Amino acid sequence: MIADSIHPLVEFHSAHPYRMYGGVVALIPARSGSTRIPGKNIKPLAGHPLMAHTIAAARNSGIFRGVYVSTDSDEYAEIAKHYGAEVIKRPAKYATDTSPDIEWVGHAAREIWDDTRFEAYSILRPTSPFRGQKAIARAWERFSGEKPPPDSIRAVRPVSEHPGKCWVLARGRMLPVLPYRLGAVPWHSNSSGSLPKMYVQTAGLEFSWAKVLWGAGGISGESVMPFLMNEIESVDINDWKDWAYAELLLKSGRVALGDPSP
Repeated sequence: MIADSIHPLVEFHSAHPYRMYGGVVALIPARSGSTRIPGKNIKPLAGHPLMAHTIAAARNSGIFRGVYVSTDSDEYAEIAKHYGAEVIKRPAKYATDTSPDIEWVGHAAREIWDDTRFEAYSILRPTSPFRGQKAIARAWERFSGEKPPPDSIRAVRPVSEHPGKCWVLARGRMLPVLPYRLGAVPWHSNSSGSLPKMYVQTAGLEFSWAKVLWGAGGISGESVMPFLMNEIESVDINDWKDWAYAELLLKSGRVALGDPSP
């Protein structure tokens, strides 16, 4: 393993670095401490643990030289292996409710670096079971083919509630989150349709170059490319309402999940 400190990698010269260097790995976070839906990552959806659908999408995309699940749970680890993933055992200190992504991503990258020397990686969260292999392949094609290359690509969708209409409360009063104006009129006093289009990141997927991570650019770096996903692909399961919606989509036939078994 490389040291905990971040060291720059050699400069990349290939026009298509995926072919020249170590390729791409998938990193799937699956900690065991979910509070809003206990055991969420292994709760059955369409007859299989939630994480199994993301593992299968990663395997079937044909992109990754390795699919890794980062987890703090021995039970989760066995389930991940059953569905065809390799496992990175995550230390408990990187698996709390407040642990930032850079901690578990950095740990996972260091753990597999000696064996993979990957040039790019993707974060695929189990909470997006409808994101599918085709979306992953589309995102990688766009990201790897963009010139000049961005630092990363991240899934986004249009916001349903415009942040120009949002407020923070302070000392019994309200302050607008975005103090912008159209002419002399504050954003919050304009119609939503007249405001600039805005997008929110989803849990669907991210791709980034290893050199961004090792170069202390964090996960995203400075140059972030958008990847628009449709309404179904963008479904993110965080609470019971989200879970009920996912099951309703399956029951209605608007979406289907195949057998994720290897």
